[in-house]
Amino acid sequence: MANTTSAKKRPARSHAARKSTSPAVRAFCGFIRKVEEAIASGDQVLAQAALKAAQPELMRAATKGVLHANTASRKVSRLMNRVKSLSA
Repeated sequence: MANTTSAKKRPARSHAARKSTSPAVRAFCGFIRKVEEAIASGDQVLAQAALKAAQPELMRAATKGVLHANTASRKVSRLMNRVKSLSA
């Protein structure tokens, strides 16, 4: 059990932070899932369209602080490479 005052307040702060970021996380995870489903189906046109919609959402999450900027860039880069590999 928490002994100090700050330790007693910490669960409330943690809960508030988790509550405020969860809709944003769900939003960009949904966009990533759509891209991955399009890649799995093998449809390059659909995958490119889904990627074009997902990229701004990932960058928006990075600017809001939900994702680190490098993490967002890495995810976009890896998705781009996977979409490009569909044509090869």
